[in-house]
Amino acid sequence: MISQNLRGIAAMLVAVAAFAGMDALLKLLAASYPPMQVGTLRGAASLPFLLAGVALLGRWRELRPVRIGLHLLRGVLGLVMVAGFIYAVKVLSLADAYSIFFVAPLMVTAFAVPLLGERVDWRRWLAIFAGLAGVLTMLRPSGHAMGALGMAGALLSAVAYALSAISVRVLTRTDTTVSMVFWFLVLLTLFSGLIAWRDWVPVRSADWGWILGLGLLGIIGQHFVTEAFRHAPASVIAPFEYTALLWGVAIDWAVWSVLPGLRALAGGGLVVAAGLYLIWREQRLHRELAASIESPASMH
Repeated sequence: MISQNLRGIAAMLVAVAAFAGMDALLKLLAASYPPMQVGTLRGAASLPFLLAGVALLGRWRELRPVRIGLHLLRGVLGLVMVAGFIYAVKVLSLADAYSIFFVAPLMVTAFAVPLLGERVDWRRWLAIFAGLAGVLTMLRPSGHAMGALGMAGALLSAVAYALSAISVRVLTRTDTTVSMVFWFLVLLTLFSGLIAWRDWVPVRSADWGWILGLGLLGIIGQHFVTEAFRHAPASVIAPFEYTALLWGVAIDWAVWSVLPGLRALAGGGLVVAAGLYLIWREQRLHRELAASIESPASMH
């Protein structure tokens, strides 16, 4: 079990590093192209790598969607999520965008109550509100309109991600992982491409290498995050998603010579602390449930 957990943790660390690299490329491309066009390039660049893997493993049947309506909903949510995040990293540092976006796991817990009928105790609600307070700390008006819009984009992206995560919980009951990834990329490319078409900016030849890297890093991240959840429980590997903040700070400093401000550190720290508490609380509740199920059996 320990070795499996370590494999899951290692896979999650690789996935987070790959996604951080992908986000840095999104930020670079967003400086030259409209957000919707960058979203189109992000989806289209990953599709050839995904299809190559499907062809190599002969998993064509797994591409068939079962719940088409939910795939379409997830495609729309993916469009909002990617567009909001790309706009956020265009005007904010990666670390600032991550700090706000990490409210998404708290929103997943909150949305699961009305949408999935799950129960959340008062301690977890307290953690959710603490995380939202952290976001409000970072969203406090600073007089910079572009920065405020970037923060709003990151928050909108987090809401869309949380709702998408809820849809994934339902989709996993009927559809394969390959199907969910494939149709997410197809619909993201199609929807964002239709919006971006009128204002499409010709892609410079020098940027095709970055776009190739975007697709490759996206697929690497997707592969390893899937492996992470296959080898270890979510409660074990989820805390390591927050290493994205470290990558964000490092990339910001190395590429753009920017470091997060005091407000971002304080608000982001509160969001991360609330998220880690939720993970710990979930793990404890699962252990208590397992113990209550096993204890009567041990008496016979």
